[in-house]
Amino acid sequence: MSQTELEVEKSTQEVVAFCVAEQDFCFDIMSVREIRGWTETTTLPHAQSYVKGVINLRGSVVPVVDLSDRLGFGPSEPSARHVIIITVVEGQTIGLLADVVSDILAVSDDAMHAVPEMVSDQVKAFISGVVLVEDRMIRRLDLGRVVPTAGREAA
Repeated sequence: MSQTELEVEKSTQEVVAFCVAEQDFCFDIMSVREIRGWTETTTLPHAQSYVKGVINLRGSVVPVVDLSDRLGFGPSEPSARHVIIITVVEGQTIGLLADVVSDILAVSDDAMHAVPEMVSDQVKAFISGVVLVEDRMIRRLDLGRVVPTAGREAA
């Protein structure tokens, strides 16, 4: 592999792109453990509205976060077409409910842009950047902020 090929490879990052409430989002593919079809959840009383419940993932209890509700688009009505993206955030395994996974993309640093300064802090709390891919603008999620951990709650 030539030096130029190595430099190109270093400046490219793979992301998983998906839709939530007909909006495009993505995050680093290294955070994904697996993608599975919708599975009914067991509701947890008094959980946050965006926590759909928990699922049994090969003997582990995994909470499922409704990304649509968490991102302010309103709660999802999951169906067999929805997917759960299993991620690991700060050592905790979490399922993220999305409408569909659309792509796995190799994104160059040139295609990643900062969130405009004029948007609210609440938007910046969840979105770490905007990726330009062909004619699409895909918002990049900051999973550490989207998925609250014990003792920390983002916006």
